[in-house]
Amino acid sequence: MRSLEIGLVLPMEESWEDGATARWVDIREFAVRAEEIGFDTVWIPDELLWRPPDGPVHGWWECVAMTGAVAAATSRVKVGTWIMSALHRNPAITAKSVETLDEISAGRFVFGLGSGHAGRQARAFGLPEDHVISRFEEAVEIIVPLLRGGHADFSGTYHAARDLEQRPVGPRPGRIPIMIGAKGPKMLRQAVRHADIWSWYVEERSDLAEFGPRLEALEAACLEVGRDPATIGRSAGIVVEPTSVTGSAEVLAVPVRGSAEQIADSFRVFRTGGFTQLELLLWPRTIAALDAMATVLELLDAD
Repeated sequence: MRSLEIGLVLPMEESWEDGATARWVDIREFAVRAEEIGFDTVWIPDELLWRPPDGPVHGWWECVAMTGAVAAATSRVKVGTWIMSALHRNPAITAKSVETLDEISAGRFVFGLGSGHAGRQARAFGLPEDHVISRFEEAVEIIVPLLRGGHADFSGTYHAARDLEQRPVGPRPGRIPIMIGAKGPKMLRQAVRHADIWSWYVEERSDLAEFGPRLEALEAACLEVGRDPATIGRSAGIVVEPTSVTGSAEVLAVPVRGSAEQIADSFRVFRTGGFTQLELLLWPRTIAALDAMATVLELLDAD
């Protein structure tokens, strides 16, 4: 088992270059090929509709349905949500979806969860736009007890579960890995209280200069709550350009790029810096770019 787990974010969105729709046949090919060349996890984004003020609208396939499909189409690779929005869904139904996905995947599911974000996307779907963190804090008071203990009884301002049992249960009752995406102090405290893995994604640069301070903030939150920082996984979502095709910096963030050895070295810097896994968003979103990662994974396997 490699010391730094490498995951692939599958393309669920309309193309950034020409607006073309990612079709299921193509998504399935990505997932199966990622499994073949040795990725540890494939991740399914949870977005609905991006409506930037100065650019074209981008739609996304629905996360839970696609996660189930990808789980059924693969057999060995872990399958995870990146990152399921607590704002989008009833928390008890979320826990039931998670248990169902672990059943479909035969125990390969990784439950990525975050608060979600309000604004234009939430407004368009009629979702709540206020108290996003408070809603998340209540949601985990239902989701975590259901997944860890099989029962929840909670009544809050935004959510409730009344003497609720988690039935049926999948192959790993109480043991489905939980990864919480967290940046600010309140969410970091939630992550260190409830998560097996903490995660955050690139905003400007896919390097340790950006992610190192985030790791320091996580470790500070661990000390505040009384958790050993060594007991929580640490994951970074980054952009990678493994071929001669460039351009992600104009759309997403400054990527990791270069030869296979250079990319592997960049990943090793994250490992040395304290990260346990990476979530890769490839640019371009093509099978050619995916295949270019095979050598990188072989180099990491040889460490």
